[in-house]
Amino acid sequence: MVTIEAFRQLALALPDTEEKPHFDLASFRVKNKIFATIHAKANRVMIKLSPVDQSVFCAVDKLAIYPVPGTWGAGGATFFELKRMKKSILKDALQQAWLNVAPKKMAEEFRAGER
Repeated sequence: MVTIEAFRQLALALPDTEEKPHFDLASFRVKNKIFATIHAKANRVMIKLSPVDQSVFCAVDKLAIYPVPGTWGAGGATFFELKRMKKSILKDALQQAWLNVAPKKMAEEFRAGER
């Protein structure tokens, strides 16, 4: 199980990430592009993945990781149930979502630093 605060720390550890309100949710952004939101009342988070990445993560546990209903989910928006989640999976998903929305040069520098 991962707490909302632990998720927040994972998201904010990514370069140039800011937490800003998005309607009634907390959102995490890089260069003002959202890559994750917290749905505190439901104890879950949404991570914005590519459809291919979404299919990979959903294969881990379809009850804990699943597409957001409707068009957003078809585009890669994915719910992660925090009570069933391992920190390592969330970290991997957050990094991938961040890489998908970060400016190209910033993403390349991040990838280079992982080696």
